[in-house]
Amino acid sequence: MTNLSPIAQAALDRAMAQQATAKPTSKRREWSKDEQQLLTLLYPDTPMPELVRRFGRAERAIYSKAAALGLSRSAEYLASEHACRLRKGDNVGAEHRFKKGHASWNAGLKGWKAGGRSAETRFKAGTVNGRAAQLEKPVGHERITEDGILQRKIRADGPLHKRWQSVHEIIWEEHHGPRPAGHLVVFKDGNRRNFQIENLELISRAENCRRNSIHRYPPELKHAIRTLAKLKRTIEDSSNEEPA
Repeated sequence: MTNLSPIAQAALDRAMAQQATAKPTSKRREWSKDEQQLLTLLYPDTPMPELVRRFGRAERAIYSKAAALGLSRSAEYLASEHACRLRKGDNVGAEHRFKKGHASWNAGLKGWKAGGRSAETRFKAGTVNGRAAQLEKPVGHERITEDGILQRKIRADGPLHKRWQSVHEIIWEEHHGPRPAGHLVVFKDGNRRNFQIENLELISRAENCRRNSIHRYPPELKHAIRTLAKLKRTIEDSSNEEPA
């Protein structure tokens, strides 16, 4: 048998002790003939709280037995205040709906007229997304992202993130055609200002992940990173263990 740590052994001992002292599961309580006859008599017109009190059973048990016996509520009970307000086939709210041919209150009106100071806060003519049209960058304009990537605006419509493309990707596609799905263009020497076609390389996203993982570091640095990660896991495991 595999040796367990003191903490694991203590947990196993507690579980076995609880299992030994656990009460046996109670058997399912069957319906007697007298109970079935009484339920047949009472179910059509007796509210459920009273049935629960009389039989000492849960509502679902009573509903289940009534269905098995083919019992149903009487029309008088269903029309009383004790019945459920919503039943299958009820057309709730029908009297409050618009009738066919009903004319709405705003028929013929040209749009909704907002009041207050709404006119002061609306987009003015000549704006794009609330900004002056002259502030919109023209196609061909270039910008630098927070990551230091040079981008160029290639279109004026469509989603904002599709209006711009990295310049090094544009250059690569001019020489080789559209990039395959799941691939990206990177700088071989890491210099994001070296746009020479010889410095641009097409790699898969999986390869890019591998290049940016621990394997790209020197052996001594990889050993230090693994040692630190192991230490962190040991600390977390110790903090999660229960005291013996």
